[in-house]
Amino acid sequence: MIEQLIKTPFTELTGVRHPIVQTGMGWVSGPRLVTGTANAGGLGILASATMSFEELEKAILEVKSRTDQPFGVNLRADAADAGARCDLLIKHGVKVASFALAPKQDQIAKLKDHGIVVMPSIGAAKHAVKVAAWGADAVMIQGGEGGGHTGPVPTTLLLPTVLDAVDIPVIAAGGFFDGRGLAAALSYGAAGIGMGTRFLLTQDSAVPDAVKELYLRTDLTGTVVTAKVDGMPHRMLRTDLVESLEETSALRRMGPTMRRTMEFKKDSGMSWAALLKDGRAMKKAQGRTLGQMALAANTPTMLKSGLVEGDTDAGVLASGQVVGVIDDLPTCEALIERIVVRAADELKRASSYLK
Repeated sequence: MIEQLIKTPFTELTGVRHPIVQTGMGWVSGPRLVTGTANAGGLGILASATMSFEELEKAILEVKSRTDQPFGVNLRADAADAGARCDLLIKHGVKVASFALAPKQDQIAKLKDHGIVVMPSIGAAKHAVKVAAWGADAVMIQGGEGGGHTGPVPTTLLLPTVLDAVDIPVIAAGGFFDGRGLAAALSYGAAGIGMGTRFLLTQDSAVPDAVKELYLRTDLTGTVVTAKVDGMPHRMLRTDLVESLEETSALRRMGPTMRRTMEFKKDSGMSWAALLKDGRAMKKAQGRTLGQMALAANTPTMLKSGLVEGDTDAGVLASGQVVGVIDDLPTCEALIERIVVRAADELKRASSYLK
């Protein structure tokens, strides 16, 4: 365990030693990975969107039993039980609440009143301005290189526009995997980096080994952005399943979509009324069409098939483009240490150019 080598507004805000965030990946960012990240000095974030309320509380308690370091929970601001989940974070003293979509102003205020750092993920400068005005403590941006749901603008262009728009700490995600990336992000003015795929490919990740090996064999051209899974742009590995989805008509996808909706309902324990309520909230918050809402249940079910059950023939595998330059499976501690040490060296080297 190394000492703090780089201090930023983000490390000061959250109390972590290193300006590195392990992002909240559905089915991946569970207690084991979050604990590994937290004990290594980074900010681990539990992914709650694929957990029931009871599963989330159990996961929070498990992390707290395994580390005394700060950690976070990623929440869906538009979920039917978002308020109750915010109360759960308050009850258990979770340090950071991150959001995949902009939380409501009253949600931010309530969490902040109880000392919780609020960090929404945003995809445009105007969204950063909005949540900053509402009181968000920090924001995370993800450029188009990132995995999962992603936008078209690369990190190198999205990051400076957000930095110019707000004066709160900005975490840069999308395309980061080593110390050179951290040094570059800090040089831009970011307060740290977020990584998903890089943390998925660690020994602390619970993803099946055979699936990890598939990731490690993937090159820089091995991902694709498709809207055929859940109606929204989603970067994932270019598997045979994904290729077939790309070629299948909407009508032929209808049957499997309904089957996966039933599977998701069973796994989540949600009633039809709760599913419909979530769907209406999603439509309002994200502007999804009815067709996109119908496809939305595909995501958790198909991700679970690949990332939990290891069935690459029936599941999808979210991935950032960095998968093409990753070739090992370190522990979280070893990964964070080498990133921070390399970043400090690169920053010193760059400063030597100054007269």
